[in-house]
Amino acid sequence: MNEKTKLSKFISLVLRHHPEVISLKIDEYGWCDVDELIANLNKHGKSITHEILQDIVDTDEKQRYSYNEDHTKIRANQGHSINVDLGLKEEEPPEFLYHGTVEKFISSIMKNGLQKGQRQFVHMSYDIETAVTVAKRRGVPVILKIHSGKMFRDGIKFYRSKNNVWLCHSVPGSYIEQMESSP
Repeated sequence: MNEKTKLSKFISLVLRHHPEVISLKIDEYGWCDVDELIANLNKHGKSITHEILQDIVDTDEKQRYSYNEDHTKIRANQGHSINVDLGLKEEEPPEFLYHGTVEKFISSIMKNGLQKGQRQFVHMSYDIETAVTVAKRRGVPVILKIHSGKMFRDGIKFYRSKNNVWLCHSVPGSYIEQMESSP
């Protein structure tokens, strides 16, 4: 893993889960001061400038971060385990969404549904390819087809993050279909 990727993952950890690791203040909407983030990262042994941060934000494949309009504040787009209000609006999802996981979790998921765990939401993808990419980080991917349109019609709320990750508080097992494995 290259240094930029390591730094990006550390920033994600700080902004989504543990701002206290670098003594960072994050407001109730997930925003922190860019200058404070850079100063605190440097104080904790990470070599970063405004230009490096901008490059990380611009080139992050998952579009994890957003700036406010004048680029004085930054936040993670989703995936928080800390309590923040991202100002997400309820939105009607497509008929199907996808969730990538691995085999060892399948029986529990089919019995108990998808749960948010430590995060604020369950994460789902618009396309199978993204779900595969997410699942590959943990092993051999197993893709679940989520009957999101039916869930929505049954009164379950959905939200979409700025980086197009679909979110909801849980997915009951009755709305989940395991897709056939690809060869």
